Amino acid sequence: MKKTVIRTGLILVAAMAFLAAQDPPKPFNGLGLNLGNLSRLSRAATRSISPENFTGEKGKAGMSVDGPALNAARDLGQGWKVSPYVRIKPKETFVMADVKGEGAIQQIWCTPAGTWRYAIIRFYWDGETEPSVECPIGDFFACGWGRYAQISSLAVCVNPGSAFNSYWEMPFRKGFKITLENLADDNFTIYYQINYTLTEVPADAAYFHAQFRRTNPLPYKDVYTILDGVKGWGHYVGTYMAWGVNNNGWWGEGEIKFYLDGDDKFPTICGTGTEDYFCGSYDFDTKRPDGTVQYTEHTTPYSGLAQVIRGDGHYDVQQRFGLYRWHIMDPIRFEKDLRVTIQALGWRSGGRYLPLQDDIASVAFWYQAEPHAKFPKLPDRDSLEII
Repeated sequence: MKKTVIRTGLILVAAMAFLAAQDPPKPFNGLGLNLGNLSRLSRAATRSISPENFTGEKGKAGMSVDGPALNAARDLGQGWKVSPYVRIKPKETFVMADVKGEGAIQQIWCTPAGTWRYAIIRFYWDGETEPSVECPIGDFFACGWGRYAQISSLAVCVNPGSAFNSYWEMPFRKGFKITLENLADDNFTIYYQINYTLTEVPADAAYFHAQFRRTNPLPYKDVYTILDGVKGWGHYVGTYMAWGVNNNGWWGEGEIKFYLDGDDKFPTICGTGTEDYFCGSYDFDTKRPDGTVQYTEHTTPYSGLAQVIRGDGHYDVQQRFGLYRWHIMDPIRFEKDLRVTIQALGWRSGGRYLPLQDDIASVAFWYQAEPHAKFPKLPDRDSLEII
């Protein structure tokens, strides 16, 4: 027994010596922090862009002397909240950030005042000329109906009174640019902060993408396309849908389908129903204390029916729903191409399915290696409008 113990000890010592002779591990780069590694020190540099520091440069924040709140700070002077927001004129595009370097966006906060569907946010990675993100700002933050809906999820939080927060990690290697286009006839006001790190990005880190689509109404017997034309290697990480129903009755019998890597007529992944895909069941119904059965709004880390607009019985008559599903723990991997569709399906007489002609908008979220395929043309202003 003693010989066995000695022999085992010698093997462990030899193994430790071998490991010590290898290249030392690289310092923790500060990306992907969680509770398991939050205590790890890093040489990553923290930076932040806001109207008080448009460039994110070190030691350059809070220096404004001519911001929109100058009059409010007239008795206090420089350093006293002179430039907390920006106003974007009609039909103009404002550059929210234009950064050079390597790192990742880690959190975005903003509170927009104006028509959310008419404010188009775009992200460009590493000098690309075609955006990797193109989306109305409300839909990007899972509020597609132009109304506040409280959301408590891991990727997106929407807090009172209209505070949008994104926690999607967004790596870049040469830099990034974010713009906001105002399609409206009125000024658009936005407070915002973009928090990012400058650090080495691992070779296998992919780029963040988000694409908006809307069809209103969906043609009879057509399926709704959430995403199509994606070429390359990556993984799908989330869906937001703003679903406006044009019929009475339950509207969520339709199946979502993921066509991966050359799938043609039939997909690799097929869901069992709309509420099932969004991690609910039985029409999201629960019984209330008064005995009525109602849709039940809910928000959880990975999925939710965050918004139900029931109408007021006067001019505001349409039922409208906001749903999200984040594939954080179950990303959908693809190596060559990806297409995602969902059926709009209700019920008609005789226990038969009814293909619906609803007003459906969506945002697809995914990561992939660049280059990415050019996005379809964004709908024009009238086609974006919520009526």
